[in-house]
Amino acid sequence: MLFWLFRCSALIGLPLLTYVFLHNWYSVILSFLLALVLVAAEYFVRTLKFMSILIGIFGALIGYAIFLVGQHLVVQMALPEVSSFWHSNSSTISAVLTMLSACISLISAPEVMGIKRKGRHIKVVDASALIDGRIYDLCESGCLTGELLIPSFVEKELSSLANSKEPTEKARGRRGQEILRKLRDIRGLRVSTTSREGKGTTSQRKIASLADHYKASIVTVDFDVNKEGAILNLPVLNISDLTRSLKPVFLPGTQISLFVMKEGKEKDQGIAYLDDGSMVVIEGGRKFIGKRADAVVYSILQTSAGKMFFTRVCNSEE
Repeated sequence: MLFWLFRCSALIGLPLLTYVFLHNWYSVILSFLLALVLVAAEYFVRTLKFMSILIGIFGALIGYAIFLVGQHLVVQMALPEVSSFWHSNSSTISAVLTMLSACISLISAPEVMGIKRKGRHIKVVDASALIDGRIYDLCESGCLTGELLIPSFVEKELSSLANSKEPTEKARGRRGQEILRKLRDIRGLRVSTTSREGKGTTSQRKIASLADHYKASIVTVDFDVNKEGAILNLPVLNISDLTRSLKPVFLPGTQISLFVMKEGKEKDQGIAYLDDGSMVVIEGGRKFIGKRADAVVYSILQTSAGKMFFTRVCNSEE
């Protein structure tokens, strides 16, 4: 009911106000067309919200105010040619400035009130994911698609860290800012910023609240954000969990290429490590210390600290 009331008010009220101020039927027609465009946009484009329309009307008023200022300046200059041109085309100038300002306001409305769409294609990114940096590789490879939403308070958090006197904090903040800059440079990836503040006293709760508002997913490496997301029943993409789930599975008989870092306890043994820190014992790998060696897994030992892999060298390169 409120929307229909606004539509009728816009279609009737805006032309009426134009006639009262300008007494020009040409301007009345243009203002009616402007109101029609606004109402049609609100009706047919469901992503356009009532607040966006109000912002558009406010922008139209600013445009008309600019016209009045220009008219005053023309009168003050008292240049015959300029005054003649202005007065003969004042209605057109007024309509153009009003409509142009309204369109600019509508375009910038999402920046004023936050992102305008909702859905699971939106991923709310927190500071921990940007500082971690692996989100860039996921987006660049196309594994993480959709629209990334960066809250303004996350950008402020990164800026605060980057300006810290603590070297570690400064490095973390600058890394997060650099990853954000690189994400914005990825072709085809939409990265938006919202000034909307989520509810809560901590950044973790604000992230979860914001994602709940937009019906979005969360991208993080923070366990506390995971918990907040679980409370609100939100999908959370924890990059650390993703990394663990994508660890390669090495079964007996699997051939792998390893960089041999040091010698083992037994004769001719070499020691290497997988990306997740798992230790690999290489029989005959001592001569490959400081080099890469191809080895075949023949045994796996599960310990309290993780898995240990026992392999044998399967090449003879020096």
